[in-house]
Amino acid sequence: MEPFAIAGPAALLAAGKTASVGGWLGDLFDFGGATFWVLVAFVIFVAFMVWKARGAVTGALDARAESIRSEIEEAQRLREEAQSLLADYQRKQRDALQEAEGMLRAAEEEAARQRARAEEDLAASLKRREQQALDRIAQAEAAAQAEVRNTAIDLAVSATRKLLEDRLDEKKAAGLVDRAIEELPEKLH
Repeated sequence: MEPFAIAGPAALLAAGKTASVGGWLGDLFDFGGATFWVLVAFVIFVAFMVWKARGAVTGALDARAESIRSEIEEAQRLREEAQSLLADYQRKQRDALQEAEGMLRAAEEEAARQRARAEEDLAASLKRREQQALDRIAQAEAAAQAEVRNTAIDLAVSATRKLLEDRLDEKKAAGLVDRAIEELPEKLH
């Protein structure tokens, strides 16, 4: 094939001359042939379809781009909302931890106060019991002393009676009774 086989018919067409080049390329540029007009109709059809479909394709692409843009915006909004919720939950967790620590401190302080109060109550109770024991001991000592005194008095009275019965006769006893009666008014006033 000659190197200028394609350029030749184009140059002849540009010069307004028809070429009689053989093969399918020659039929293509033959203005009287059906192949040329099919090619022209096909080019016009493709141009028309591109022109008409361009709006639809552009509209579809714009709609798809808008759909993707709205999905991205929705995803960003959901992400921001999730971050906000995460921040809220983290803040609530911090607050709950602080509250729990506060409650723990308060419970420990209350336990310490109750322990101190229990120790004070125990000390006071032990002191009361000690005082009660000392009071009982004092009462027991007083009762023992009174019993010893009463026993001593009973023994002394008994011994005195025995001595008086043995040593006093009736005459001396009558004199002592008379003298006691005489001294009685002085001792009563």
